[in-house]
Amino acid sequence: MRLSSFRWRSRDRAIEDFRFWICDCDFNFASHEGSRHFKRYYASESGIGGSRFSNCGIRLFEGIGLNLRARKYQFAFPRPALVMGIVNVTPDSFSDGGQFLDPQAAVARADQLVREGADIIDVGGESTRPGAVPVTETEELRRVIPVIEKLAGRLQVPISIDTMKVGVARRALEAGASMINDVAANRPDGNMWELVAGMGAGYVCMHMQGSPPTMQMNPIYRDVVSEVADFFSERLTELDKNKVNHEQIILDPGIGFGKTIEHNMLLLAGLKKFGRFDRPVLVGVSRKSCLAQTPGKVPAERLAAGVACACLAVEAGVQMIRTHDVAATVEAIRMTEAIILKRTE
Repeated sequence: MRLSSFRWRSRDRAIEDFRFWICDCDFNFASHEGSRHFKRYYASESGIGGSRFSNCGIRLFEGIGLNLRARKYQFAFPRPALVMGIVNVTPDSFSDGGQFLDPQAAVARADQLVREGADIIDVGGESTRPGAVPVTETEELRRVIPVIEKLAGRLQVPISIDTMKVGVARRALEAGASMINDVAANRPDGNMWELVAGMGAGYVCMHMQGSPPTMQMNPIYRDVVSEVADFFSERLTELDKNKVNHEQIILDPGIGFGKTIEHNMLLLAGLKKFGRFDRPVLVGVSRKSCLAQTPGKVPAERLAAGVACACLAVEAGVQMIRTHDVAATVEAIRMTEAIILKRTE
């Protein structure tokens, strides 16, 4: 199939075009190059998206009219799941700490992830692994701002700043970031939300019980899925009070953040229940310890389990996947989406 001829004829032809794209024998939908070219037409800053998915009978294609806005970027759902690639500019992250601490190495890593098919690059300068020691705002800024400044001038995808600090988030947005990935959305004050509203940034509202230094000491829930849903409901109300537009918000159940392995499994099994909020749901399980069903596996050896969870999440209707392993994740979830669409024929 020639990409130059691949154009939307109308929004009402979106599902037919999507089927044509995944079924054309001359176009490798699972390839990273193919995925990147497809996304260029399917969702971009102009917000192109499909509209005739209501009869598919699966949550992947529900939520008609659901939009995500992050400053100059807009994504219209339903569309292929977005993949957020992780760039940790830290010496102590649980999986890749120290590998990309040098700004040039971090920029090269981001470039690689985009080539592999990442839709968003998430840059973080403070580890939030269980037991992590907080870093100062000055140190976090020193790590992330040079990287974001360089990426903002070369990437055509949104940059997300993974931070709990309002000052870091503000400087990152000024440097060119478009989204804030906030693991501390359980905060009592609204300073971060005022920044999100004022800058028009995308905002990942993540559930966490406690804080990174203590969150895994003794997490307790009566019903983890219901309690996370209650948190989302309460946070959406607070975000609205702080004038954050509904279309800026992404919900993340916080796999591994103040949860036991059992809690994490229950959340993954209950992902469909978060669809009622009519907001994109982000799931990040990549390389986390809850995936280590085989004793002794180090983070880099948890790829298969992480990809399995990503595919399950997409089948459950999740719109965004956060991962260290972009190439494998993109290929797997594109195949998952292709199979799901066959159910509608």
